Amino acid sequence: MVGPNGEQVGIVRIEDALRLAQEADLDLVEVAPQARPPVCKLMDYGKFKYESAQKARESRRNQQQTVIKEQKLRPKIDPHDYETKKGHVSRFLNQGHKVKVTIMFRGREQSRPELGFRLLQRLADDVSDLGFIEANPKQDGRNMIMVLAPHKSNKTKPKANA
Repeated sequence: MVGPNGEQVGIVRIEDALRLAQEADLDLVEVAPQARPPVCKLMDYGKFKYESAQKARESRRNQQQTVIKEQKLRPKIDPHDYETKKGHVSRFLNQGHKVKVTIMFRGREQSRPELGFRLLQRLADDVSDLGFIEANPKQDGRNMIMVLAPHKSNKTKPKANA
């Protein structure tokens, strides 16, 4: 048995341990049931559960959520549309999010994947000051996919909507 302050009490009969717990107004909690003899501890179980929940909440708060934004393009994109999509990608990278850029091929465009590859390379070069290529362009059926990640230096916390 382990006492309320963490001190070793020693091997105690169950009846005596329950009596000690009742006198100290604490709970007798079995800590290691596999051990021979089983190990029990005198503690305030409600307080223990509350503190462990607080620790779990604090550790969840300190975790960083990775958000992947997606931007879809076509191989025959108009220059103005390209600039708009590039602006979205740069905004996402500025906010510290990863960006998955997808080029969708239709019909005869599928026979010219180098057009999509060149477009993705051009986009990566245009936003190279904000992010880098995390996953190189690769063909996936009718789509070509590339993942851009922000540089470590310009990672900012996403702003909460106020």
